[in-house]
Amino acid sequence: MNFNGPVNTEGTAETDRAPEQPGHTERRGRKGRLIVVGVAVVLMGALTAGAWTHLTQYRLSADAAEQERDLVRSVHVATVKPSGEFDVVKLPATTSAFATANIFARASGYITKREVDIGDRVKQGQLLAEIEAPELDHQIAQAEATLSQLKWALQQAEANRVLAKITWDRDRPLVEKGWVTAQQGSIDEQTLKAQEAAVSVAQANVKAEEAQLQVLHQQKLYQSVVAPFDGVITQRNIDVGSLVQADATSGTFMFTIMQGSVIRTQVFVPQDSAFGVKPGIDAAVHVPEIPDRAFPGTVTRIADAIQPGSRTLLTEVDIPNPDGALRPGIYCTVELHIPRKTPSFTVSADAIIFNQAGLQVAVVENGVVHLHKIGVVRDLGREVLINTGVKRGDQVILNPAVDLADGTKVRTQPEPVRTS
Repeated sequence: MNFNGPVNTEGTAETDRAPEQPGHTERRGRKGRLIVVGVAVVLMGALTAGAWTHLTQYRLSADAAEQERDLVRSVHVATVKPSGEFDVVKLPATTSAFATANIFARASGYITKREVDIGDRVKQGQLLAEIEAPELDHQIAQAEATLSQLKWALQQAEANRVLAKITWDRDRPLVEKGWVTAQQGSIDEQTLKAQEAAVSVAQANVKAEEAQLQVLHQQKLYQSVVAPFDGVITQRNIDVGSLVQADATSGTFMFTIMQGSVIRTQVFVPQDSAFGVKPGIDAAVHVPEIPDRAFPGTVTRIADAIQPGSRTLLTEVDIPNPDGALRPGIYCTVELHIPRKTPSFTVSADAIIFNQAGLQVAVVENGVVHLHKIGVVRDLGREVLINTGVKRGDQVILNPAVDLADGTKVRTQPEPVRTS
């Protein structure tokens, strides 16, 4: 069959589509609702889990904060003690002999005897060496002969004076009566005065020669060189046969002797301790090579003036050394027991807190921490001296925590025993 008119395709398509069944549409709607409900359930579960986690963390934080507030720390404490009556100051020093003498030749000649050597201990007046000077003996003999001549001249002058006096005593009455001329009387009087002057000159010559002879005899004594005091020979520059010269400026240097029965040390005390130093205070010398012994001594001299460059006071300490254990020239440490001028307290260095607030210590009172500012007088290493901020018997915390605050409650324990 032929159709000349247009074909209606839309109508054909609509007529060809099958109509939807009512059951199919209902199932699709239930599926969509299930998906929505599932998504909602998941979201609710996620929200619930998040809220529970947040609540748990909040409760944990609150519990931790509460525990922190209620926590009572256990701390080690040490008791503040008053410092001693004396301030012990240790300073480096060098020992020296109490007396040192360089012995020079006082007589020129050759050494015939040398009785001592380096290291020998000698007594005062002990012979050290003998000097032979033959020309000195000749000078002494010549001076003795000259003295004998002068004495004879003195006797002659005295005899002439006696004769002149007798003559004048005889002629004076005659001159007064006019039996002897006045000229003769004047001659007799002046002759007596001249003889008296001659006697005085002769006496002066005798004294001068006696003095010269005494000098020569003294030089003769100098031929025997003796020790001026008890000590030890530390230097020897001559031997038998050596030529020595006696001269005030270029005499021969023979020996050095040091007195070691008393050792002297010089120390420079810092200004902060110098005001308590005075003669008579106790001291002790320690030598590193003799660790098991302390040598007691006494301050004997002070300079009484602070050196402006170093701000120190020169102090001398004398140490008895009867057994010779100390030697001059060794390094040592002098321990001065200086009477303390101002009271202070001893605190362990482990208790010091240093922060933006300055130097502090944590004092425990009735289980509560109180931070006190302190003033440090001196650092002694393991301990420090404090003059403000604490009192006797205070309990200070050792090695306090960084976050330790004022008002914190603590439980105290005694200070642990130190092991050296």
